[in-house]
Amino acid sequence: MLIFQLAVILLASKIAGDLSVKLGQPSVLGKLLIGIFLGPSVLGIVTNTDILKEISQIGVILLMFIAGLETDTEEFKRTGKASAFVGVSGIVVPFSLGYLAGMTIGLAPTESIFLGLLLSATSVSISVQALKEMGRLKSREGTTILGAAVIDDILVVIALAFVMSFAGGDVHLGTVVLKKVAFFAVAILLAWKVVPWVLKIFAPLRVTETVISAGLMICFVYAYLAEYAGVAAIIGAYIAGVAISLTKYKHEITEKVETIGYSIFVPVFFTSIGVTAEFSGIAQHIGLIIGLSLLAIATKLAGSAIGAKLAGFSWRSSLGIGAAMVSRGEVALIIAAIGLESNLLQPELFSVIVVVVLVTTIVTPPMMKLFFHKPETGKQQKQ
Repeated sequence: MLIFQLAVILLASKIAGDLSVKLGQPSVLGKLLIGIFLGPSVLGIVTNTDILKEISQIGVILLMFIAGLETDTEEFKRTGKASAFVGVSGIVVPFSLGYLAGMTIGLAPTESIFLGLLLSATSVSISVQALKEMGRLKSREGTTILGAAVIDDILVVIALAFVMSFAGGDVHLGTVVLKKVAFFAVAILLAWKVVPWVLKIFAPLRVTETVISAGLMICFVYAYLAEYAGVAAIIGAYIAGVAISLTKYKHEITEKVETIGYSIFVPVFFTSIGVTAEFSGIAQHIGLIIGLSLLAIATKLAGSAIGAKLAGFSWRSSLGIGAAMVSRGEVALIIAAIGLESNLLQPELFSVIVVVVLVTTIVTPPMMKLFFHKPETGKQQKQ
């Protein structure tokens, strides 16, 4: 069954992606929508099995690893201030208005705080693909978005620990912060001393594809360490890519990881987002879904755009950056699942949030297309 589902996903995602490009949209939009069409909500050809989830997880890790490999580190240093502005303002606005929305619909104060925190999350995995297709990943805007995503993830996770410690969960804020600090310290140390050494050791081994194997090993170790420390695995993968981008093996690993990732794992990730959509029984909550979706889109767009504008970007670029931060993706779903387990999120509201997250993910690529124009020159981006 898995083999058949993979064949269907690869065929459908490539055709849908091409149609999306022909209609003037990033290919990722077509892949997301075809996932809904293939999934239980429409045709039911593809189901979200555990194995498919694992393949999807590898896909998003490889996608962020490639983004790290293609990051211009000098530009990254220059955009540090802008990333901080975007990351912080992109949390403050959604959190504040999300809290007010929670109180308005009758949630308890702690539940309202959690809703605000949930709306503050960001996942730029979808945005990364859209940026690549528009030739913007290495631009000042693209680098700012990636930096802001790292800051966003750290702040939201720490805030989540803070809320859960007050809500009676078995969470100690000091321990959470210490684990985050330890992860980044270890990640930087490994990038500086260990990553180049590992690649240098593997390169002369007399077996096939040793360098790419070493690169993938580094990527997965970083992703695991990040997840263990309570930071999203995609952040670890991104940092691994940045670390390898500083070595002489950057181009060889980038080329081969793109081949591996875009041939199977990344299409499965994009399509599986649509497959996870469950629309049964949501009709009675349609008003709440529309309201929260509009709130989620508007607050992240405005908050991040204000931060970008304060950092010196033009209004068009600021709105483009804000649009790229709108997708809540897998990060929000993970937080929502934690809230469900901790009784900070009611089951019926959890179903609503899943749909809202899907809506924010689907609208992100066309919104980015609206504000970012693809350069006339430049190589064709991967689809």
